[in-house]
This record gives sequence, C-alpha cells and structure tokens, in this order.
Amino acid sequence: MLLKCGQPLPLLSHTDVPPRVIENFILTGYRFPNYSLRDCLLSAFRPTNETGNFWTHFLPVFVFSYYFVEVFSWEGAPHGDHPFFYPLWNYYIGVFCLLMASSMAHLLNSMSLVVREVCFFVDYGTISSYTVGSSLAYYYYIHPQAGIVETRGQNDSHIDLKHEPLRSLTSHYAIPKFSVFFETFYIPSACVVAIICVLSCCNTRQRWRRYRYVIRTLVFLLPFLVSSTPVFYRLLTRSPYPSASFAFDASTSMPSFFYRHCLWLLVSAIFNISKFPERLAPGCFDIWGHSHQWFHCCTFLSILDELHMIKVEVKAILLSPNLLLPPATLSRLPGPTVASTYGVMLLLQTTIISIIVWFSWHANCIYGPQRDQLAKEPVKKRLKCH
Repeated sequence: MLLKCGQPLPLLSHTDVPPRVIENFILTGYRFPNYSLRDCLLSAFRPTNETGNFWTHFLPVFVFSYYFVEVFSWEGAPHGDHPFFYPLWNYYIGVFCLLMASSMAHLLNSMSLVVREVCFFVDYGTISSYTVGSSLAYYYYIHPQAGIVETRGQNDSHIDLKHEPLRSLTSHYAIPKFSVFFETFYIPSACVVAIICVLSCCNTRQRWRRYRYVIRTLVFLLPFLVSSTPVFYRLLTRSPYPSASFAFDASTSMPSFFYRHCLWLLVSAIFNISKFPERLAPGCFDIWGHSHQWFHCCTFLSILDELHMIKVEVKAILLSPNLLLPPATLSRLPGPTVASTYGVMLLLQTTIISIIVWFSWHANCIYGPQRDQLAKEPVKKRLKCH
C-alpha cells in the first residue's frame, strides 16, 4: 500500500507496531503488518530492519548454485540425471528451499500477523528438510559401508584386493555394532528428529516465548548430531580408500571442511542466542549489522563448507571406481534410488506441510481478529504524509 502522495509507507519505531512484531533490542526500521505483496517486494530495496535478513540468504542461493553445478563438469562424472547424483540433488533441494524460504519469510512477513506466523513456520520446515537432505548425502557419499560389496565367495569384489585384503579392510573400517543403525535406522532417525524440530520450533511462536531463541538453537543441535554420525564415524576410523590413491588424496580435506562447518554453526548459534551486537547498543544496529544478519552469514558459510565436504567425497568415489555405488543386486547396501531419495524427501515434506497447516490454522484463530482490527484502523492514525 502506497500513500496518496506517492511516498512509500514510513518505517516505524518499536512503540508503533504490535508487540508480536518487536524484536529484542531493535528499536526502529519496522514495517507495519499491513503491507501489500507489492510493498513487501519493494521493501527489499529500502533500509528496513529486515532488508539485511533478506539479502543475506537470498544472494547465497546463487553462490551455492555456482559451486554446486561444478560437480557435473568433472571428468568421469555421470550425467546429472544419473542415480548416483540423486542424493546430491536432494541435498541441493534442501539447501535451496532453506535459503529461499528464509529470505522470503523476512521479506513477506509484514503482510499481516497471520502471514508473519506462516512465513516462519515454513522457514522452520525447510530447515528440517535441509537436515534430511544432508543426511541423504552423508549416507550415500560418506557412509562407512557405501558401495562396499559383500563378496564372501559369491560376487566379484569392487574392492582392489591388491591394495588390501577384504578381511583387513573390514576389520579396520567397518564397526559391526554400528551397521544396524547406519543401514536401517539412520535415515528414519533423521526424519523423526526433523519432525520433532518442526513441532518444537513452531511451538516457540505460541508458547515458551521468553526462551524461544535458546530452544530453537538447541533443538537444531539434535539433527546435527544425528545427521553427522557418518562423518563422526569416518573421523574415528580409517579411510576406505587405499593410501596411495588419488581418491585418498581427494578425501583428505574432508575433516577440515567438517571442522569449519562446525565452527560456523557454533558462531551462528552464539549470535542467535546472545543478540550481540545490538544488545550492547540498542538502536545502533537496527538496519545493518544486527545479530540475525550475522547469524544468516555464518549459517551460509557452514552450508558452503558442508557442500565442499560432500564434493570431496563425491570426487573420491568417482576417482575410485572400485568403490562406486554398485547395483542393488550386487551390494549389501543398495545404491540410491528414486524411492530412497526423492521418495523420502516427498514423504517428509508431506508430513511437514501437514504440521505447518495445523499451526497456521491455530495462528489464524489467535491473530486473525487482531489482523482484522488493524485493517479497519484508519491509515492516518499511523501514517503522515510530509
């Protein structure tokens, strides 16, 4: 909505907007929750307290895509639609949806109080979807037994026995007591934890408000721990690749990318909980430089390092044909299929959408009357044309 004098809607202080819209230590730069879609889109180019939140996750979509497509140009890489890349595409979908949902949530949340709630419900849902997308990539590219064929006297091995006997490799590389979890419960566990995270984060918008940032941060620590178990396994055991091979050289940088990934996640959590630096100087970082913008930057850097970690493992597999994911008929651990990748994500998304719909209906019951009341108030009570 534009004023008759042709000027955009003015920005407001925290005393002029509903309490639901106020963020801790942010005093100015607020948009009143009655913007039209057009007004919201135009506000991306105005200095509001949400402008930086939008751009810090919108621009990274293109940066991430640039580094992602590099995989398909590697020598010896299968075509982009090959089943080998199904997990990688699911990972991309998860990251793309996370970044787009986050940026759009910050851009469009001033349309109404109800829309604001729905925007962030969707944001939480895409974060959970991203964690499962990461789990699928970890499972098929970093999983400790991915592509290793059970060959005891019946199938030709895909492992070069000239480098190391199968028995020796198995004894050092495979931990039998973990095989049941990795092969049977890892992906279902990731999905269940993702659903728990959506439910918990959506609940913080309707209860537990005082500790909402701490709860949201801690809740997403759980999927990180579950999803990263294949990485922890790899860090605690030996590499599956012969030490004198190109694949081994390619995979040696995986730990450093993972440690950087963890570091950025830790820093982002600190920003999200501490509300630094605006806590130290309320009103000074309302437009640029407040904690949520730094939180966005750090989370994207963690995702970028995670992408590089996955890419080096993909390259290592491509450089080691002996460990390429074999057909299901030959492998103890079947390679990626449509059902085990896209099917899992579709089922998860359906469940998450159902949760979002339920919470959105509940939010409409709570904030719908207030939204209607705000819509009836004369605009001149809040706005002045200069």
